[in-house]
Amino acid sequence: MKTQKRDSSHRAFLKGYQAGYGGKSKTFCPHIADTYNALEWQRGWREGREDHWSGYNQFTSHQKAANL
Repeated sequence: MKTQKRDSSHRAFLKGYQAGYGGKSKTFCPHIADTYNALEWQRGWREGREDHWSGYNQFTSHQKAANL
């Protein structure tokens, strides 16, 4: 039996976090507007931007994303 991947909302959050930390614009959201995955992606994007502005380095941001 195959193992289940992470749910799509969690993946959307992590991808948004990576995009936000990487400095990409919020307009690069790959999900349809006003869907649950789009909201999760934007939530991750905001958290990634905040961590970037707070001075997290790349290693600590990867650790944080892995623990989410």
